[in-house]
Amino acid sequence: MTKYEKLEKELLNEKKSSWIKHDGEVRKKAFRFSEEYRNFLSAVKTERENVREVVKMAEKRGFLPLSQLGKKGHRKFYDVNQEKNLVLIVLGEKSVKDGVNLVASHVDVPHIDLKMNPLYEDEEYCLVKTHYYGGIKKYHWVNLPLALHGIIVKKDGTRINIVWGEKEEEGVLTFPDVLPHLSRKIQGDKKLLSGFSGEDLNMLCGSIPVDDEKVKNKIKIHVLEILHEKYGITEADFISAELQLVPAGSARWVGFDKGLIGAFGHDDRICGYTSSMAIFDVEDPEYTAVNFLADKEEIGSEGRSGMQSWFILRVLSEIMDYQEKGFNDLMLRKAMERSNVLSSDVGAGINPNFKSVHDPLNAPRLGYGIVLTKYTGSGGKGGSNDADAEFMAKVRRIWDDNNVDWQIGTLGKVDEGGGGTVAKFLAEYNMNVVDAGPALLSMHSPFELASVMDIYTCYEAYKTFFEKMN
Repeated sequence: MTKYEKLEKELLNEKKSSWIKHDGEVRKKAFRFSEEYRNFLSAVKTERENVREVVKMAEKRGFLPLSQLGKKGHRKFYDVNQEKNLVLIVLGEKSVKDGVNLVASHVDVPHIDLKMNPLYEDEEYCLVKTHYYGGIKKYHWVNLPLALHGIIVKKDGTRINIVWGEKEEEGVLTFPDVLPHLSRKIQGDKKLLSGFSGEDLNMLCGSIPVDDEKVKNKIKIHVLEILHEKYGITEADFISAELQLVPAGSARWVGFDKGLIGAFGHDDRICGYTSSMAIFDVEDPEYTAVNFLADKEEIGSEGRSGMQSWFILRVLSEIMDYQEKGFNDLMLRKAMERSNVLSSDVGAGINPNFKSVHDPLNAPRLGYGIVLTKYTGSGGKGGSNDADAEFMAKVRRIWDDNNVDWQIGTLGKVDEGGGGTVAKFLAEYNMNVVDAGPALLSMHSPFELASVMDIYTCYEAYKTFFEKMN
C-alpha cells in the first residue's frame, strides 16, 4: 500500500455503510436485537414505565438493589430515584475512587401532558386541556390516535397506573383539526409552526351524555363515570397525577426491506435501551461500569430527577464510602475527574428531503454506526460541552481497535438552529465527556426513524466503552 493509499483510507468521507461492511451473521444479530428493542418501545411509553421495565430486566440478570451493597461476591447493583432515574452498576477491579466509565442517557421524550384541571365540556363534547412537554411541532400531534399513559396518586397514597387506548376495545383519544374547506383564514395565512398554539391542543375524549336531566355537564360526567368505574378516581385526583398523551399502537418496521424502525420515543430510549443491554453483558470490568437513565433532559435536565440533581453523586458516594470504609467530598471530586463519560444521545441524520439544513461533510447518516459528536449547542456552541481532543482520541482508539462502526456528526449547519444534551452538566464535574448515539430521521416527531444496524452498533459501542476505556 502506497503512502497515498494509506492517506486515502483514512478519509472521513470514504466511510462505508454498515450494511455494506457487514452481511450474514452480523445482520442477523442486528435484526434479532432490533426486534427485541421494537417490542420494548411498543410497551414502554413513559419514564416510569421505562425504569420499571429495565429494573425487571436487571433483576432477571442478577442485579440487586444498592441497599444490598456488600453482599459477599456480588458486583451488580441498581438504584432508583423517583421511579424516573435508574442507575445500573457493575463494580470493577479498581475502586470507584479511581473513576468510573459512565454512559448517561435520558428516558424522557417529547409528549403532551394533561393539565391539573383538564376536563371541560363544549358543544356537546368532553375535551381535555393539555400542556406539551419538550420541543415538539404541534401540528404533528393533530388527528393522531393517542393513548393515555401515566400514574395517579390519591390523597391516601394509593398509586394507580393508567394505560388507556392501547387495546382494540378501548377508544383512542385525539386532537381534531379544522377541515381544509374552512381553514383558509384561520390557518392558511399562518406560518407552519404557528398553525396550532399550545392552547389549541384540546383533546377530544367523549361525546355521549348520561341519561339524567338533573346533571348539567352530562358528557363530562359520563367520562368521569367511566374513569371511576375502571380506576376508582374522581376529578380531584387529576391534581396529583402524571398523565401523558402518547401515540397509540406499536413500533413498526419501515421500508420494504425493514431496514428502519419507526416509533415514538427513539430519542432517547434508543440509547437507554442499548446501554442497558450493554451493561447487562459486562463481566468483571477493570473500572466500574455505570449506566444512568436520566429524566427531564427535554426541558433542560431540571428538577430532582434531571441530570442536575444530586442523585448520581449520592450513588457514587455511597459506593465509595463502602469500598474505602469512609468518605469525604475531595474523594468524590477526584473520582469524578478520573471518570470517562459518554453522553448517549441521538444525532440528526441527514434527511434527503431537507438536505439544506445540514453540512454534508459533517452530517451523520443512518446505517453508518454510532455518531461521535464533539459539540452540540447553538449560535456559536452556546450550551455545549465541546469535548477535549484527548478524550475524542481515546474513544476513537477503543472503537477502532474493537471494530465498532462509528461516524462523526454535528447538529446541522452552524446558524440553522441547534440543541443540547446532558453532557454539559456532567462536564461541570470535570469529567471527560463526549456525546455519542445513533442518528435519527424525524427527531422529536411521534414517529421517529432509526436504522437497524445503528441500534445494534450502539450496543457494541457502549459495551466496548464499559469494558475497554481506561
